[in-house]
Amino acid sequence: MPRNRQLNLSSPATLFEQIKTCVKQLSPSWQACIPLACILVLACAFSATAQDVSPEEAVAELRVGLDTLWVVVASILVIFMNAGFCMLETGFCRQKNAVNVLAKNLIVFALATIAFWAIGFGLMFGDGNGFVGLNGFFLTGADNSPATGDAYQGVFGSLNWTGIPLTVKFLFQVAFAGTAATIVSGAVAERIKFVDFLIFSLLLVGIAYPITGHWIWGGGWLYEFGFWDFAGSTVVHMVGGWAALMGAALLGPRIGRYQDGGTTALPGHNMSIATLGCLILWIGWFGFNPGSVMAVNASIGHIALTTNLAGAAGGIAATITSWILSGKPDLSMIINGILAGLVAVTASCAFVGYVPALIIGTIGGILVVFAVYFFDSIKIDDPVGATSVHLVNGAWGTLALGLFANPAIHGIEEGPVGLFYGGGINQLFIQLVGILAVGGMTVLLSTIFWLALKATLGLRVTEEEELIGLDIGEHGMEAYSGFIKDTSGMAGNTANVPSGSTGIAGSSPNL
Repeated sequence: MPRNRQLNLSSPATLFEQIKTCVKQLSPSWQACIPLACILVLACAFSATAQDVSPEEAVAELRVGLDTLWVVVASILVIFMNAGFCMLETGFCRQKNAVNVLAKNLIVFALATIAFWAIGFGLMFGDGNGFVGLNGFFLTGADNSPATGDAYQGVFGSLNWTGIPLTVKFLFQVAFAGTAATIVSGAVAERIKFVDFLIFSLLLVGIAYPITGHWIWGGGWLYEFGFWDFAGSTVVHMVGGWAALMGAALLGPRIGRYQDGGTTALPGHNMSIATLGCLILWIGWFGFNPGSVMAVNASIGHIALTTNLAGAAGGIAATITSWILSGKPDLSMIINGILAGLVAVTASCAFVGYVPALIIGTIGGILVVFAVYFFDSIKIDDPVGATSVHLVNGAWGTLALGLFANPAIHGIEEGPVGLFYGGGINQLFIQLVGILAVGGMTVLLSTIFWLALKATLGLRVTEEEELIGLDIGEHGMEAYSGFIKDTSGMAGNTANVPSGSTGIAGSSPNL
């Protein structure tokens, strides 16, 4: 700054203009130093205010911040999976039901958020007994998170192992609860009343899901028994799959699906967005599984890799299996194979090595193809194959932990040890008990909910509404205004074509 230049302090505006003029007279190199100088001044000021904080306290505070940031990002990834479910289910269903499918998948997370905040989180994670939580409703009650272990004092003792704020714990868990409800949507698509689905979603997320979740993740009796499910093959996927199966069974098949002793293809109308949905879900799983660590540590990378390997193996296995069985590589089976592999490894992703992850995913991809054919053989109409993906492979993934859990990988003193790594059949037996217990309770509660809705409101839309499409019948609007659509309820050739499949070569689309 020139020495003969003096600042006029008579007014802030004049001062600002003079500073601006002085800065312009500086060389570019000196101008570039100004932001750095400001940062240094701010850093010094911060250091002065934090001088009383010990290095240990500073490190602990930084860890809480990093863990919190990671879990928020993981929560966002899991919540974004709702977009994947939207695209996947819409693409697998017919044009005339697109608005209905999109509306269900969008509103379900809003409903899940409120139900889980009011009731579900307390039932699942609140201190109580071995069967259910009895504290923490509406996210209230004592809590000194992010304190952990013996330092924690609050009503959510089952979550005292993670050092993040309670609000972030809830955000991550509500994303999982919403996923369980969304699974149901695909299995009951194209014929359920919109209001029935909304009410069932509230009951599932508010009551059924948190009760069985408390048994495992809330410190309940299955947790004490030694049951393990790292990221939710049973807690989330199998529960959603059982609820979906009961809904599909009580609703009955779509008009024209099973006739003349065979199965008629009702092809999805847009496999492009179905494929996009699969890719979104695949990406979201990197929040689902690694995020379940609820901390930043080295295990995140291992979990992400085992997750990815299983998903890839599932897609390849389903492709080969469907190609052999039907003579064509069915895109819908590729999609469901990838998802099956991801579901299957979710329980054990932190406890298994890379080769076991490949094996788990491969078996999941094979299972999903045969499961789709099996459910069609007993006339359970599941348009997207949700029960085959989430129920069957949720159970398989839970059992797989009892086979492949390797203590050399997970490094937990009291963690699971699988049959193939010297654990005997003990862990496998415990996993089987958990599958049966959670499945039995979910079937019981879901059946009560579905039957109550059927007796009061009626589950299914009228035949006329189903033929015209739920977009018009339930919402009074169309997803593709001006496009011609088939309202006959018939499509394609009669053949052994499973639900969740795009159809067969030569079949005509039923939009």
